Amino acid sequence: MTTTRLPMFAVPSLFLIASFVLFGCGSGRQLQTVTLSPLNADAQSFPNGQVQFTATGTFSQPPSPVQLTSNDISWCMGGLGNPGGQCVGNANPGGTVTQNGLAQCNPMFTGTTTVLAGVAIPVGNPMPDSGAQFKVFGSATLTCP
Repeated sequence: MTTTRLPMFAVPSLFLIASFVLFGCGSGRQLQTVTLSPLNADAQSFPNGQVQFTATGTFSQPPSPVQLTSNDISWCMGGLGNPGGQCVGNANPGGTVTQNGLAQCNPMFTGTTTVLAGVAIPVGNPMPDSGAQFKVFGSATLTCP
């Protein structure tokens, strides 16, 4: 009886081929929209002034819509005068938000600020005072006392 062995390079190749068959080669599943909830929040109405935002994404292929996590998107604070998905950066945005969507107002800030969540556009050398620019994003309003 003759035993046939696969060459060493064949094992990774077979794994790669199996992955393409199971998951699709360049499946084209793209994030199209991001929706944040709550859409408008008054920090005074939440325990310790902390608001838990969630993000839901709509994709070009199923499953869709799905709840997004910090593995899918980034969170930041934007400004009301900056609706184009630009994070504030080093300026005082009026609040902070964690990478899990937990937002709160900065001390001594009164007014409204914007919470953003989305997929950042890769930038080579951003300006020191600017934050990430999102290509697909959602926004919500946080009102601070």
